[in-house]
Amino acid sequence: MNLLNPCYQWPQNDMKLFVTGIGTDVGKTIASSIITEALEADYWKPIQAGDLENSDSHKIKSFISNDKTVIHPNSYKLNTAASPHLAAEIDGITIDLSKIRTPETENHLVIEGAGGLFVPLNNEDTIVDLIQADYKVIVVSRHYLGSINHSLLTIEALQNRKISIAGIVFSGEENKASESIILSKTGIKCIGRIDQEPYFDCNVIREYADLFRENLLQLQ
Repeated sequence: MNLLNPCYQWPQNDMKLFVTGIGTDVGKTIASSIITEALEADYWKPIQAGDLENSDSHKIKSFISNDKTVIHPNSYKLNTAASPHLAAEIDGITIDLSKIRTPETENHLVIEGAGGLFVPLNNEDTIVDLIQADYKVIVVSRHYLGSINHSLLTIEALQNRKISIAGIVFSGEENKASESIILSKTGIKCIGRIDQEPYFDCNVIREYADLFRENLLQLQ
């Protein structure tokens, strides 16, 4: 497969990939940038809490190089960098799942969650309730004390809900012992790993996109 061939046609079976983390600050946005760039996919962050002037959507825009990606607007923009349920309460609103609708696109779509699966959105719903039947989930794991437990709990929670798991991305400093036990216990596919780079820019993202692309295309 020659991905540099200008006549190459992307597969028509467009994917909806939901990127979640085993916790907060594990590298979801960097992973989402790489996946978006690799597939020239559209991007959507349903709920943005805080950092509205430098949101995850802004970061994605600065990281990608292709001219095909469309960045879809957030369903909710909350002013406070906090759990969405609290940020919404401070803004005087309640997050309503019926108002969060997947953007219509004929392209692949990368959807980025907020924090982990059970971050609350309101008194009843959490991030996991955003995941639709036609989504495939990519879990981002980062090594720290307790990350094996958090990774296995995240994957088990998805499996218990019969949610399709596309694979896992490891982010940050490599820890072979942690990564190998997570993969052997779950049997899920490793899509790739993102090293602890000194910085990320569009060139670094593009290099990782080239590394990830084949594994991502095999998810279809």
